[in-house]
This record gives sequence, structure tokens and C-alpha cells, in this order.
Amino acid sequence: MNLENAKAQMRKGVLEFCILSILSRGDAYASDIIKKLKSSELIVVEGTLYPLLSRQKNAGLLSYRWEESSQGPPRKYYALTDKGKEFLKELSLSWNELMDAVNSINNK
Repeated sequence: MNLENAKAQMRKGVLEFCILSILSRGDAYASDIIKKLKSSELIVVEGTLYPLLSRQKNAGLLSYRWEESSQGPPRKYYALTDKGKEFLKELSLSWNELMDAVNSINNK
């Protein structure tokens, strides 16, 4: 089994959760989200991010607004909806339960 592939699959599995977590701290432009994910070593490119953002928007978890930019075309800023906030809360509970389960297995 390829270690890098396994690590990439684990990262991919938590990426949507991480996007919601980033947006829970405030509205963000896609490149800001990418920077935060990269700084946490969850390497992502725009081609990966935009389909996830679209899926979350279509599910009612995100909304967006356009803002004029002094440095080019208008920018699309994403924000959590109330449904997204509730979904993130539930995901956080599930994440903590999963972490506890993995840690209990790992520590035996």
C-alpha cells in the first residue's frame, strides 16, 4: 500500500469539515480558504476546492456574496448558513467521537 495515497485519502475525507470550520470564523474568499488549508498541510488546489464549495452551497450549508475588489474583478465570499452552522456542530461531535475511538484503539 502507498503511504502517500493513504494520507491523501485521509485528508480528502476531512476537507469538507475543515472548510466549514474555516468559514465558522468568518466569511472567506476561496484563495483565503486555500491558504488556510495549505498552512495546515491539507494541500488543496482550486480545482479541488470549488466542487466542494459548490456541493456545500447546493446542500444549503453555504451562501456567497460578490464584493468589488480594488485589485481586479469582483470576488465571491463564502459564508456559513444557519443550516451550515448546525451541520458543523453535528460534524464536530462526530469528529470528537471518531477521534476518541481511534485514540482508544491506538493506545491499547
